[in-house]
Amino acid sequence: MRAREIHAVSTELLLNVTPQETRVAVIENGVVQEILIERANRRGLVGNIYKGRVCRVLPGMQAAFVEVGLARAAFLHASDVAAPGAQRERALAQSDPDAGNGGDAAAAAEAPAPRPVPDITALLHEGQELLVQVIKDPLGTKGARLTMHLSIPARYLVFMPGAVTVGVSQKIEDEAERARLRELVREFARRRGEGMGSCGAGNAAPADGYIVRTAAESVSEQMLIKDMEFLDRLWENMRRRAREALAPAVVHEDLALALRTLRELSGVELERIRIDSRETWRRAIEFTRHYIPEITDRIEHYGDGDERPIFELHGVEGEIQKALSRKVQLKSGGHLIIDQTEAMTTIDVNTGAYVGFRNLEETTFKTNLEATQAIARQLRLRNLGGIIIIDFIDMTSEEHRRQVLRALEKALARDPTKTHISNVSALGLVQMTRKRTRESLEHVLCEPCPTCAGRGTIKTPDTVCYEIFREILREARQFDAQRLLVLASPEVIDTLVDEESVGFAELEAFIGKPITLQAETQYFREQFDVVLM
Repeated sequence: MRAREIHAVSTELLLNVTPQETRVAVIENGVVQEILIERANRRGLVGNIYKGRVCRVLPGMQAAFVEVGLARAAFLHASDVAAPGAQRERALAQSDPDAGNGGDAAAAAEAPAPRPVPDITALLHEGQELLVQVIKDPLGTKGARLTMHLSIPARYLVFMPGAVTVGVSQKIEDEAERARLRELVREFARRRGEGMGSCGAGNAAPADGYIVRTAAESVSEQMLIKDMEFLDRLWENMRRRAREALAPAVVHEDLALALRTLRELSGVELERIRIDSRETWRRAIEFTRHYIPEITDRIEHYGDGDERPIFELHGVEGEIQKALSRKVQLKSGGHLIIDQTEAMTTIDVNTGAYVGFRNLEETTFKTNLEATQAIARQLRLRNLGGIIIIDFIDMTSEEHRRQVLRALEKALARDPTKTHISNVSALGLVQMTRKRTRESLEHVLCEPCPTCAGRGTIKTPDTVCYEIFREILREARQFDAQRLLVLASPEVIDTLVDEESVGFAELEAFIGKPITLQAETQYFREQFDVVLM
């Protein structure tokens, strides 16, 4: 059902490319659903493969830090270490959005039963060299997250070295087609394994694993084999580079954002792709002719005779600005308040100006139903991940609660990123998770405010005045000075001279020393200095 819903949507891609930055807008039925941004000086790392060196092993965390040449050492958990007995099938769920929860139940049943993960000290030691892949970009103060369970995507398949299993995307619903694809891939993998001398003949298991992606549905055997041969060549090149490189070193970099987006959305019915850079347009034409020929004729170069910037189409620039705001207005008059923190994202639903026409319960129900669509869109647009808590307006009807939850699940069904929704909690909150592999739109475009240090609020002028009073008392008692000079922002100085003038005069008399006030236009409100003269 989910695949049919995706194919029923008219999808258009807009690509705005400059030497410094590439931006991609995913438009569905004329509405901006997703914004992807990659900057030349901060390219995304997910999918990159490195030859790294273990710099620290942490038994208490069952993890290690690995130096791969980035600004911070990357994090590798014991469960992501490729070693005999490690749970290899975990990578099936991490490698490809098409794979759903582990790719395919039948494939999982064919794999060996998971064994307990050995202690990290039995797997790794300091100075050890590893071949690792980034599965999460650095987020905030955290380094990149690594895995040794490598996955290399192509058009129809994801190659999993050492996985010894074949999975099929859950979005391919036809059982006969699933069986056909699985058997084709397994047969090729067996032949490949025999040619490499790693497997016997007959019904031997494949030497490496594959995930069949959604785009492979109904494709011919020749196309699948061509994809597998391409992945074979790519993997051999990576192995050669890994042997020759000195750690830490890059072994393989994933495609740039523009081409990566075309590859990842190849299973979606793309109506039109418009690119405003002639060089990127040429690259996209060449790339799709080799790998996605059916969409080549849909790629257009935007620029010749077009006066408006491409992102002014469909109001993309305006949507980016709205996505940086806490408040999201609903058409009915209600609104959402979205707060993103280090631990989680909270979404509060409010009726706002919407008063309804019948009764409070009906008004609440209608607002919550409308909010489910807006929430699903905002999660994609802002790329919010991790733990998400949604506070819908309280509903007394159990049936209404069920309908709102179903509406949210349906709205999230088109989200290519894996999500999981729990039932409504005892406090009436909906708890959900959304897989996070890269930074949110806000973290890419913004940084914490230097004035409030990311709190979102600043102290009142009165509060700062009283802090200055306390600092003057401390300085006067601790040091011997003839007079004191207070440097502060103009609005704080004005408050000291006007509203707090009596308290200021009393303090000056109490310490028995003159105090001079000086306004500094460059100081923000909470900044001040007390100087001894």
